[in-house]
Formats: sequence, C-alpha cells, structure tokens
Amino acid sequence: MTRGEGTNTDNSGFVSDFELQELFREASFSMPGYRVRDIVEIFVAGDTNKDGKISFEEFVSVRFKIHRSKDGDTYEEKVAFVNWINKSLAKDEDCKHLLPMNPDGDSLFKSVKDGILLCKMINLSQSDTIDERVINTKKQTTFTMTENLMLAINSALSIGCTVVNIDAPDLMAGKPHLVLGLLWQIIKIGLFADIEISSNEALINLLFEGEELEHLMSLSPEELLLRWVNHHLGNAGAQPISNFSQDIKDSRAYFTLLDQISPNGEDIDEMERDDERRAEMMLRQAARLDCRQFVSPMDVVSGNSKLNLAFVANLFNTHPALKRTNSNNIDTALIEGESREEKTFRNWMNSLGVAPYVNHLYCDLCDAVVILQLYEKVNVPVEWKKVNRPPYSALGSNMKKLENCTYAVELGQNKARFSLVGIGGVNLNEGSPMHTLALVWQLMRRYTLQVLSDLGDGEKIGDQIIINWVNTQLKEGGKDSQISSFKDKLISTSLPVIDLLDTIAPKSIKEELVKRGELSDADKLNNAKYAITVSRKIGARVYALPDDLVEVKPKMVLTVFACLMGRGMKKADG
Repeated sequence: MTRGEGTNTDNSGFVSDFELQELFREASFSMPGYRVRDIVEIFVAGDTNKDGKISFEEFVSVRFKIHRSKDGDTYEEKVAFVNWINKSLAKDEDCKHLLPMNPDGDSLFKSVKDGILLCKMINLSQSDTIDERVINTKKQTTFTMTENLMLAINSALSIGCTVVNIDAPDLMAGKPHLVLGLLWQIIKIGLFADIEISSNEALINLLFEGEELEHLMSLSPEELLLRWVNHHLGNAGAQPISNFSQDIKDSRAYFTLLDQISPNGEDIDEMERDDERRAEMMLRQAARLDCRQFVSPMDVVSGNSKLNLAFVANLFNTHPALKRTNSNNIDTALIEGESREEKTFRNWMNSLGVAPYVNHLYCDLCDAVVILQLYEKVNVPVEWKKVNRPPYSALGSNMKKLENCTYAVELGQNKARFSLVGIGGVNLNEGSPMHTLALVWQLMRRYTLQVLSDLGDGEKIGDQIIINWVNTQLKEGGKDSQISSFKDKLISTSLPVIDLLDTIAPKSIKEELVKRGELSDADKLNNAKYAITVSRKIGARVYALPDDLVEVKPKMVLTVFACLMGRGMKKADG
C-alpha cells in the first residue's frame, strides 16, 4: 500500500478519522471505532502544524507505536502509570513543573530525572518514608538531582522494592524498563498496603465456612483480592473467577462486581458482542465511582494481569463494600499488625529480590526457601539439591518443608556460625516469632556487617569497632556528641547520627532543621526522620525507621551506624 491511497477516499494524501479505521484494518491492525477516536486524540496532541489531518508519516509513526505496545506491555504500563501519577500528585506544589504528563509521549521518563516525582510517589505509597524537607526542590543541578535519585532508590529499598541494577544515572537517563519496573513496585506496595486483615477487619467477611482465620491471614494481597471479587460475584449468583487475565476479558465479572458495590448503574448489554466495546461500557461504570484507573478497554480484553490487578486493588481500596464483621466468634488476638521490627526484616528480604515475595514474615518463611536464599546473600553456600522446592504435593508437604527448615538451622549452626541455641527446624516450620526473628536478625546483621568487612580487607567487624569508629569521626569533626553503646540514651535525640552525617558528608545537614537542647517527643521524632532521610540521601542503605532511633532499639541502631560507617569508609577510599 502506498501512502494510504487505497483508503484515502478523497485522494488528498491525508487520512480523516472515518478513513483511519479502514487503514488500520488494511495494515492488519483492526480495531473498533471508538479505539480509533482515542488514537485520533493522540494525533491531535502531536499535530505540529495544527492542520487537523493525519499525514502518512504520522500514521506510520503511531501504527509503529501501537504495534510495539502490542508486542510488550511497556506502552500500556506507561499510560496507566502516568494517569495514576497525574491524578495522585495533581495538587502537589513541588510537582507543578512536572505535571500533568502526557500519557502518550516520553514525559514520564523525562519527569523522573530530578528525583522529586519518585520521592513523592514513595511517600504516597508509604507515608512519611521520606522527610520531604530533605528533597532538593529548587535550582536543580546534576548533583542535587543525583542526591534526590539516591534518596529515592534507598527509600524504595527500605519499603521493600528491589533495585538491583538500578542507579541514579539510569533513572536520570530515563531508561524505560528501569523506570517502569521501579514505579510498578512503588505503586503496587501502595495499592496493597491495606489489603490485609490487621488493617481492614472487614476482610474477615471473606472467611469460608469452617475456615480458620489463621489461613485467611496467610493469603497474599492478590489472593485476598481474588476472594473479594468472588465474594461479590457469589452474592450475585455469578460464576467465580480464578485470575485477573483470562477470566475477566469479557468484562462480565467486572460488570457484576461494580453492580454489587454500587447498584443502579448501567446494565450490561447482553446483545453487545464486541468485548472491547463492552469493556468501555464497564469502565464508564467505574468512572462513576472515580475508579477508571490503570486499564483501558484493550488492557481488559487482552487480559493484562498486572494492570487489571491494579484496577481491582484501587476499586477495593475505595469501595470495598464489606459489612463490619461480628467478631464474637473470632479470636481477635490473632488480628495483630506486624511490629516495626518484623516489617523492617520483611522489607529487607524483599529488597534483596527473594522469591516468593514475603507478605507475612512467619508463614512465608515456614518452608525456609527464602531463608536459604538469604544465606546465599551473606556468602553461605547452599546445596540446593538438598532443598525441597514448591509446589509441594498435598501428601507429606509439611514434612518436605520441615526438612528444609532443619537444613536451614544446620547451615546457621555449622556454616554461618550463628548462635541458634534452642532453635530447631520445627520452630521455623511452625512460625515461632521468637525463634524466627533470632535467625533472621543474625542474617540481617551479617549482611550489614559484610559490607564493612569487604571494605576492611576481610577484617571481622564487631560492635565495638563500629562504636570506636563513630566516636573517632565525631571527635575529629569537632562534635561534642559521643556514644558508649548502641543503647546510649543520647541516641534518642538522633544528634549523634546527625553530627556523624555532618562529619562524613559535609553540607548534608541544614542546621536550621535540627532541634537541640531540651527536646520534646515531637522534636526527637523530627530529628530522627531527618537523620534517616539524610542518611539515605548520601547513599547509605538504611532500613531502620525513625522510631527505632527515638526508642533506641539497639539492633536497628547498629544497622544505622554500620551503614554510615560503610558510607564513610567508601568515601575515604575515594
């Protein structure tokens, strides 16, 4: 076909919107009329001469772009993420120079360059992760943008994102697969944050007859969302679904779900045979609830599981439509949220890229497969031929898991030389908090100190070496603060951390933001938030939380000073 002559009915050399559908069909890329109208809107946005016509060159360009998106999900993901960010950060003053972004262009990849957008999205997903006083927002230079990106990367790590092979230059260059991969992790963590029973007791309504609450609590957010959808489908007498890809392509399950959570909407047109047109009708229903996010009609019809999962998660978060449960017959002592320590350990594991993803610390470690992966992260070799891997057969599955747990304890005792007195495989298999935490802490401690050992030519690093290094740096920097141990009460002010930061990274601390003298609890917390955020900004991979400093939690305090020591030693080595 030459320059659209076969379909350019008026021989003008340009194509109108009513000719465009036939042109795509001839190019083996058939689509319904309203989809063509969407594409016309894309052309209008990029029509440089504003003549309102589609030239052959413009057609080729968009056809290539759409074909490329058909081959992979990057185009669809980009559009979904841009729309979500535009809406979520619309009122943020610090993002006014970035928003709104054009979903179709490359503005997303350019907008992450200064790091502000990523920092804001992290706080949107997990509030107060970043002390926003630390973000560089004015007079951006390559250095200040790199600082922001470093802060974003290390903060993403702290909430459980995997950032292997992602660094500040990659993000500054706007590498699409890295930007989209990181953003998806950040967005997903935010969408899933409250899809667990300790945050939303109404989920108890999803218990099956005779099912133990403990089992429901062990389900992943994805599994809970599937059960939530099927709960509403069941109430309507509709067929359940088993996935967010193949089973939702015709939109019928979505129509039923929307009608259950918000009745009196538009009824499904049983005569409509076009799945994509039906999907558009369904999304108009979702728009009434302000939930037309993440998916286009094509994403529904193609069964894009990632974006459909996000669509359903957002729908659940805004319109769960679950009654307050009568918990008289429920042991509510089981419904406890995870402790800060447990959350920190879980985020640390997930940031290292363990598989499967750890949603619940104890039940997700009960087969020790994740623990064995963590051994490899601290250079303890694992003989994987000895390990039973999932999926496990129904018969004897727990025995297979127990064998793994026993092997994990043996490795800890004999190879890692951990102190595991009184800990057996059965303790890990049963999810005993005390015993599991004892092993996990030693793994995290080894991981943290391993960096220092590598920098110190293999010298074994202990607590006192770190304390001595901290005090030497403080003294040489002309600071008054010193610490006697990781339990020192002065640490509750965060001043030793702040003074150390000022010593190893001059000009990183803005003294006007630091509270000194007699401090209230609020002052201490503000200092701690500032100290943790600046630590991440200068490149320290700190997983601890501000409250760990305020309450002087020795284990987490150790990790903070160890990470800063590693940062200081790297700087000293050039």
